[in-house]
Amino acid sequence: MQEAFDYISGKDSIFKTIIEQYGLPAIPFRPQGFETLVLLILEQQVSIDSAKATFLKIKASQKDINPETLLHVSDEDYRAFGVSRQKTSYIKALAKALLNKELDLESLPFKSAQEVRDELIKVKGIGNWTIDIYLMFCLQAPDLLPLGDIAVVNTIKELIGIHDKDTMGRYAQKWSPYRSYATYLLWHYYLKKRNRRVVY
Repeated sequence: MQEAFDYISGKDSIFKTIIEQYGLPAIPFRPQGFETLVLLILEQQVSIDSAKATFLKIKASQKDINPETLLHVSDEDYRAFGVSRQKTSYIKALAKALLNKELDLESLPFKSAQEVRDELIKVKGIGNWTIDIYLMFCLQAPDLLPLGDIAVVNTIKELIGIHDKDTMGRYAQKWSPYRSYATYLLWHYYLKKRNRRVVY
C-alpha cells in the first residue's frame, strides 16, 4: 500500500500535497457477493448514507438478503423502503441473473478486471461505476479510475484543471498501475475538505 502511494506521489505532486495536508486515506473494503451489489445499486447517484439507510430497512424486513428473497419482495414493499421503481427492477434483474446461473459471483475473484466487467455489465442496472466500485472495494483491483464518480471528476477538475473525462482518462495513465490508490486519495481530499466522513 505504501509503495502505491509513494509511486503516485512521485508521478504527480497533487498526491504529495493531499497526503501532507490530510494524511493517508483508509482503503475501502466490502465483502464480495450479492449483498454488496444490492447496496451498490442503491448507492447509484445518491449519497452513501442515504443508500445505507434504505439498505438497512430492507435488511430489517428480511431474514436473509439473498437473490430468492429479494426477487419476491413486492414492488410496493420496495417503494415503502424508499427504493425507486428503476432500482427495484435492477435488484430483481441481478437476483434473476444469479438464480438462473447467468452470473456466478464466486468465480469473479479468479478473473481479470476486464472479464469481471464483461460479466457484470450484462446485468440490467449494473454499469461501469458499480463495476469499478465492486472491483476496487471487494476484489481490491489496484488500477481503476471510476470516471463515473462525481467526487472523483470534480476533484480532478479542481486540483488538475481538466474538465473533459476523456482527457482525464489519458492524464491518469501516468498513475497506472495504481490508479485505484489515486482514486482513494482523490476521495480522501474531497471528503476532508468538506469535513465529511464516510464509512464505506
